Amino acid sequence: MTRHIPTYDLYGEKPGKKSEFWLHCETIPSRSSLHHWEIGAHRHESFFQILYIQAGSAEALFGGETHVVSPPAIVTVPPGATHGFRFSTDIEGLVITIVTAQLGVSPGERSQLGQWLSAPRLTPLAEGDDDSAYAVKTLERLDRECEGGRAGNNGLIKAYLTTILTLAARISAAGGEEAKQETGENERRVERLNGLIHRHYQSHKTASFYARELGMSLTHLNRVVREATGLSTHRLIARRLVEEAKRDLVFTLTSVQGISFRLGFSDPAYFSRFFLRETGMTPRAYRNAEQDKLAENPASSEN
Repeated sequence: MTRHIPTYDLYGEKPGKKSEFWLHCETIPSRSSLHHWEIGAHRHESFFQILYIQAGSAEALFGGETHVVSPPAIVTVPPGATHGFRFSTDIEGLVITIVTAQLGVSPGERSQLGQWLSAPRLTPLAEGDDDSAYAVKTLERLDRECEGGRAGNNGLIKAYLTTILTLAARISAAGGEEAKQETGENERRVERLNGLIHRHYQSHKTASFYARELGMSLTHLNRVVREATGLSTHRLIARRLVEEAKRDLVFTLTSVQGISFRLGFSDPAYFSRFFLRETGMTPRAYRNAEQDKLAENPASSEN
């Protein structure tokens, strides 16, 4: 069943006669507090919105997806996009609503900024970043200009809006490129880690050893490995030992004791406990089960 999404001018106000403003600026608490800090899913027909999340926390609903918003951040919502918000009671920030025709650039037009404006965006602002700092200062100036209501300030306000949106698009693009670079670098780190494990797995080096070899903290290495493999570094090392043990158990006649020594275990009993913990079977039981499978399907052993 398709849920009806209401269309508002400003949230909670049904569309009626033609709006008497081209820009509306208010604090986030001033409206969200009237609705228990939750703005339900809705859309605007002819308005573009900019939210500046200064403090507190929020969740943004774009279509059917929920995104956590951590301050400071800018959220942009084009006309026609279904959106909603949940705010913490200590939320601080601004909501700027603009008649889309007054933006100076149409969401969806072929320019780079027009394409960026065509979809809802969440743009985190980073401390120490010049563009982020300038965007915040421009938002503050825009708020003061709207509050002051001085005559002849429309041109200045439009310039502020263009600056804010252009900077947000640039910050967003830079963040995406940095994420791609970090992903590539992390893939290279995991590849180097696998190479190190291949060289040292028989000597049972600790996860801290590999972190030092890669010039990383153990915490950072674990985060990178977990994102790439779903495992901790310790578990990745253990998995390599198990793979080698399984190969020897199936494809060699070496005794369990001999395999344990080859893999760097000084105590065969400890090796058996380790294998049982990792696989749910003792080495001998695993060997017997795999040999039974091969006997049932001898063709598989020839491939």
